[in-house]
Amino acid sequence: METPTKLNGFHSLKRNLDIVVISDVHLGTYGCKASELLQYMKSIQPKTVILNGDILDIWQFSKNYWPKSHMKVVKQIMNWIQKGVDVHYITGNHDEMLRKFEGLELGSFSIKNKLVLELDDKKAWFFHGDVFDITMQHSKWLAKLGGIGYDFLIHFNSAVNLVSQKLGKGRISLSKKIKNKVKIAVKFINNFEKTATDIAIDNEYDYVICGHIHEPEIKEFSNADGKVLYLNSGDWIENLSALEYKDGQWQIYYYNEIDFEPLIDELDLVGKSSKEIFNDMLSNFKNLEKVKN
Repeated sequence: METPTKLNGFHSLKRNLDIVVISDVHLGTYGCKASELLQYMKSIQPKTVILNGDILDIWQFSKNYWPKSHMKVVKQIMNWIQKGVDVHYITGNHDEMLRKFEGLELGSFSIKNKLVLELDDKKAWFFHGDVFDITMQHSKWLAKLGGIGYDFLIHFNSAVNLVSQKLGKGRISLSKKIKNKVKIAVKFINNFEKTATDIAIDNEYDYVICGHIHEPEIKEFSNADGKVLYLNSGDWIENLSALEYKDGQWQIYYYNEIDFEPLIDELDLVGKSSKEIFNDMLSNFKNLEKVKN
């Protein structure tokens, strides 16, 4: 039964979900669509939440940028935990610093590098996906440089969209257009999907669920040894997407702004700097680790 709630002054219904998978939020960057994500999070009532990597962007956390909407996303996650919702934080490459806390469990919250769940007699393998990224394995400095360039492109894209919307031409995604047209990017995505699905088939998983490449997808793959359903949750920078599982079925959710009223005052900065907030979060994790031990 759907649970009534009140969103932005309007009565609405929270959608009940068995599982929601959210990845590649990149909190702490200009490209992060935290306000939109917050609206989505408040519209659902999941039993299990999989945060599949790159929720925080620690690589670029030195910027003095931490809007209220970013903090409110963290608070919404904490609200789920306090209510007993199972929240699994799977580490990615941009939040790899949290890998030192792998295995931490506190109430319904856990930090993991990968996760396997039984879903209606089927096995689901969750992991971020950066382990398949050659650049990450051998040239991390190049990957970080690419991340800075990507953030600049997203920031520039925002300015382009302001002009485009004033001209009545709507929003465009420069990074998505580039990614879809550059052959090496298309090849990387194809290789990523094939590697993930081949390993999943070898391990007899029914589902393999990733993030990392910012390409939402649900597609069946097969080889001589079997088949598997590949799923990617996309991101909250370009695609504004998540994976939802309910009654044995998967679907991709895409944010649509017409479904929500805009949140107010989300661009105001929190009193503390992003560095102070991040240090506080790390301190809390360290305290939790002491309690665990």
